[in-house]
Amino acid sequence: APSLSPQAILAAQRRGEDVETSKKWAAGQNKQHFITKNTAKLDRETEELHHDRVSLEVGKVIQQGRQSKGLTQKDLATRINEKPQVIADYESGRAIPNNQVMGKIERAIGLKLRGKDIGKPLETGPKGK
Repeated sequence: APSLSPQAILAAQRRGEDVETSKKWAAGQNKQHFITKNTAKLDRETEELHHDRVSLEVGKVIQQGRQSKGLTQKDLATRINEKPQVIADYESGRAIPNNQVMGKIERAIGLKLRGKDIGKPLETGPKGK
């Protein structure tokens, strides 16, 4: 038996806890299964959507590149003809990357946002793989 003080046991009984514990436990279990199902579903969805989000790494590169050029999000947005919200979304990793937009940002800040050289200076000239 759990080593509860007699007072604790009495208090618990007074609050009707030992009657409730079994009920709560069952409810918790149902919830548990429910949550697990949802979590699995959410995970799958997140994984599917995952490819569609800009990584935080890219967001940081955009932010650093922009700041190194002394641009605000609005300046950068104006420069590439996009709304400032677009830049904010890219920097926070909420945006769904668009190659055209990414290309414009890359050119504006002079840093690569795609491929394995993220954050490296953009080489102008022919692309060599």
